[in-house]
Amino acid sequence: MVMTAQGFAVFPTALGHCGIAWGERGVIGVRLPDGSAALTRARLHLNFPDATETEPPEHVRLAIGEIVALLRGESRDLATIELDFTGVPDFHRRVYEIARAIPPGKTLTYGEVADRLGLPGSAQAVGRALGRNPFPIVVPCHRVLGAKGAMVGFSAPGGVDTKRRMLVIEGARAEEPTLF
Repeated sequence: MVMTAQGFAVFPTALGHCGIAWGERGVIGVRLPDGSAALTRARLHLNFPDATETEPPEHVRLAIGEIVALLRGESRDLATIELDFTGVPDFHRRVYEIARAIPPGKTLTYGEVADRLGLPGSAQAVGRALGRNPFPIVVPCHRVLGAKGAMVGFSAPGGVDTKRRMLVIEGARAEEPTLF
């Protein structure tokens, strides 16, 4: 899905350089570190070819500050960051809304998200939706685990190791996740 962006920015965090893209109605994409600022920048440019790297508006600067603080280990709730869900399928949006309600340091399983959707047995569809999450960390897909808390299914750079690191930063014990 390619959306029109007004701009994007790359910023340093405790995990490396993240990126964020925004449009008229809010944030349209977030990138976790790709190994270097240049690679994160290149991926943002690939996903949002019309966007230019520029100084973010105030609401995006505030979002960046909250993301940086959360990845530094400070308690933050990113649920107030305005996201633009234009072009996001309804099922995915519903999955993302449930994921956004999971507090830092807590987790759900894919099956529990499916149950909360009222669609028991759709854990794989939940996993596919989270695998296409254009807003990682803001939509905290890292807080959704496999059955019995198995550390599986993280499509961001670094895979399951990044997922585990993010949970530890947030105060969850990666080997014994705290279910929400």
